[in-house]
Amino acid sequence: MNEDFAQRPTTLLPQGPSFLKQHGAKLLALLFWSLLVGGYYIYTQVNNLTLADSLALIVDFLTSSFAGPLFFVLLYTLRPLLFFPATLLTLLAGFLFGPIGILYTVLGGNASAMMAYGVGRYFGQGLLDDEEDTNVIQKYTRRLRNNSFETVLVMRLIFLPYDLVNYAAGFLKIKWQPFLLATAVGSLPGTISVVLLGGSFGTLEALMAGNIQLDPLSLTFSIVLILVSIGLSRFVKGREAKAAS
Repeated sequence: MNEDFAQRPTTLLPQGPSFLKQHGAKLLALLFWSLLVGGYYIYTQVNNLTLADSLALIVDFLTSSFAGPLFFVLLYTLRPLLFFPATLLTLLAGFLFGPIGILYTVLGGNASAMMAYGVGRYFGQGLLDDEEDTNVIQKYTRRLRNNSFETVLVMRLIFLPYDLVNYAAGFLKIKWQPFLLATAVGSLPGTISVVLLGGSFGTLEALMAGNIQLDPLSLTFSIVLILVSIGLSRFVKGREAKAAS
């Protein structure tokens, strides 16, 4: 019986995703933040800088040098890998650069969407398993494959999680051209409103001094756009609900 057992062919169990594919993005983000926080701490200690001094240097680099906007766009592009909140960076674009920050955010936002799309396409299965909104994404899975542009546009307009949509599009291997075009169009109203909101908060010096002076024109325009975006999202959701019933 032992000989028969030894001669039986062994069945190989399917192997799951490798550790790198499961956790590669998280490890990269951890490495980046470790280097960033460690480098910041060493730099401030060596140069005896306060928090206000270091913030002023960063703002001066971003706003007064040619490389500043390029660095901002690069940071925005890499944002999905670094787990940096998109809304915070968009607010900073308005605060640091004013209305021209809309251009930098559009460039960085679309580049970051393609970055997350590429991550989803490469790392594949596993990226969406732990997300609470996976069932929402799966609702649009078939439509993503059959009608990529319209579906991505709808998902942008109804404010589904930005990076989750990017990962899903990459994981499903939809064509990148309609994905990018729908992202650029669908994200524009929200981008403009958030950038203008960030631009309404005045200067860094005033904020550090506790003197918050809001720009009423930028703030009003931002609020109007936010309300229009919310109204548009409700309209699109209503049409989606009617189509599904």
